[in-house]
Amino acid sequence: MDELDTLVDAARDGFARSASPAELENAKARFLGKAGRITELMKGLASLPTGEKKARGAAINQAKQAIEAALSERRQALAAAQLEAQLAAEAIDVSLPGRQRGLGGLHPISLAWERIEQIFGSMGFDVADGPEIESDWFSFTALNNPPNHPARSMQDTFYVDMKGEDGQFLNLRPHTSPMQIRYATAHARRHADALARGETSDIRVIAPGRTYRVDNDATHSPMFHQVEGLWLGENVSFKDLKVTYLNFCKAFFETDDLVLRFRPSYFPFTEPSAEIDVRFQSGPLAGKWLEVSGSGQVHPQVVRNMGLDPERFIGFAFGSGIDRLAMLRYGVSDLRLFFEGDIRFLSQFR
Repeated sequence: MDELDTLVDAARDGFARSASPAELENAKARFLGKAGRITELMKGLASLPTGEKKARGAAINQAKQAIEAALSERRQALAAAQLEAQLAAEAIDVSLPGRQRGLGGLHPISLAWERIEQIFGSMGFDVADGPEIESDWFSFTALNNPPNHPARSMQDTFYVDMKGEDGQFLNLRPHTSPMQIRYATAHARRHADALARGETSDIRVIAPGRTYRVDNDATHSPMFHQVEGLWLGENVSFKDLKVTYLNFCKAFFETDDLVLRFRPSYFPFTEPSAEIDVRFQSGPLAGKWLEVSGSGQVHPQVVRNMGLDPERFIGFAFGSGIDRLAMLRYGVSDLRLFFEGDIRFLSQFR
């Protein structure tokens, strides 16, 4: 084996020992660099006789090509190894199940709202709707609230910097009673015509929706949900109120093991008026009287403001907090949990 064969073998061995591109470039410099072995051999051709230069030059060039081929082969091997390591590090285990999009669900307040509508719908009640920004007439005056009533004050009602047709500032409705007034007023003529023909025609409606008051603690929120009910007809009594609300509570809480209590109270829009309490006979709330609604016989002036004859139309109204009912149904102690947006809490109701 001559000198050039030994040089090629040495280059191949040096390249094979190079574990990284940087080490390979260092090995290349020893053989193919400006001060490398091949360059030194090429410079030595100048001292050879003319007859030997051609053969020696061809042999050196052949050795150079063999070294370059070995260098290229090693470069490709290192690149392939680097790619393989990268692919292994970034590999996806296709045997794992795919990540599925999580299923959402209705908010617990929405669930309670829908349930209320379904229950009263099964009793023949319509569902009213109305604006959340209301006039003084629909929020207070039509409900027999006197001008100096505390509910009109800035400490209890949110007012909008805009006046209505009556010259009074508009407000964020503090209850859903305006929806009852609007519904009854819109249907007053139809019901009056039916009565004139000797037909029975009742106004039976619930008004669920968002309401606003200046209040905020564990059991109150500046924005809360309320459902009010109204049943007006020729022979609607307080007994109908008791039966209707008792049947609602039994259906909503899915138990017959409860009783209601009606406590005398005062509201400008009903007379007589009563607070409704519920007591469960079993379960975690057993034995406690819990307030769930205000109610009463609709005041004659309110019936008159609806465009109806209070001598012919009599009936009851009630107002319940949907949030309060949901808290009792689901065992939630702090109202604020419903509105904090904590997925851990809300996902329990899916």
